[in-house]
Amino acid sequence: MGLIHVDLELANPKNSGLKPIDVKALVDTGAVTICIPEHVAVQLQLEEIEKREVTTADEKSHVVPYVGPLQIRFENRTCFTGALVIGESVLMGAVPMEDMDLVISPSAETVVVNPKSPNIPSAVVK
Repeated sequence: MGLIHVDLELANPKNSGLKPIDVKALVDTGAVTICIPEHVAVQLQLEEIEKREVTTADEKSHVVPYVGPLQIRFENRTCFTGALVIGESVLMGAVPMEDMDLVISPSAETVVVNPKSPNIPSAVVK
């Protein structure tokens, strides 16, 4: 399977006067959260909440801003989260995918709304 990208709409839910922005995100189920480049954080006027230490794929450690809140929309799904500010492009990890009940379709090499719950997201709570 190749790289999978997904079209997302990102917004600042604390500032409804700002227009959301459309981005193409690389999907990485090995990552936990969403990472956004600095220019996206600036455009959406996201506030820095704190600094976080992250380890990148090259095993290097970085201290980066954690900003939010961030609203993520995909098709008929939405979630609210914080974001790490790092890199040159958007990377979506497992937590926002789980929150919106999205799955990877390996044959189509794309992300889709969970076909078992097409109208509203479902979650397992035990």
